[in-house]
Amino acid sequence: MQNDPDKLSIFITNGKIVGAGAASLSFVYRYTLKLVVLDYSSHADAIMVPMLAWLRTEQVEILENPDLRERSFRFEAEYLNKETIDLSIELDLTERVIVSPGADPDSPETTRRYNVKHAAEPPHVGVVQRAERIEVWFGDQRLAAWDFEPAKN
Repeated sequence: MQNDPDKLSIFITNGKIVGAGAASLSFVYRYTLKLVVLDYSSHADAIMVPMLAWLRTEQVEILENPDLRERSFRFEAEYLNKETIDLSIELDLTERVIVSPGADPDSPETTRRYNVKHAAEPPHVGVVQRAERIEVWFGDQRLAAWDFEPAKN
């Protein structure tokens, strides 16, 4: 994919905004991230292992919750010939958004001002706390290498 990024397509489907109906305007994005890799000729592990490492840091609840673990990470492959496939991956993801009133909610100047912050993932056991490099090997062949930054709190 590094040599031919046009073979990767990214889509977001089934998007929802889930608000709590509380005094706050905070909400959660819920959506399916769909990645399509065209004419892929390497081992699927070179994509799946880095995806699992990313989930471990950014959406750890998918790995910790048995129900989510069973249904939130899906894939399909279409064999084009003996050497290449089109690989489609779907991930059900969430992103919390905290919305709070401006600096002085009683001031006429800031009555309609809101601060919006995308919440960081809460720390979990096993989450990357420092930068690390992950390499995926199949026998003597390195399939992929990935650098992960530490989780931001």
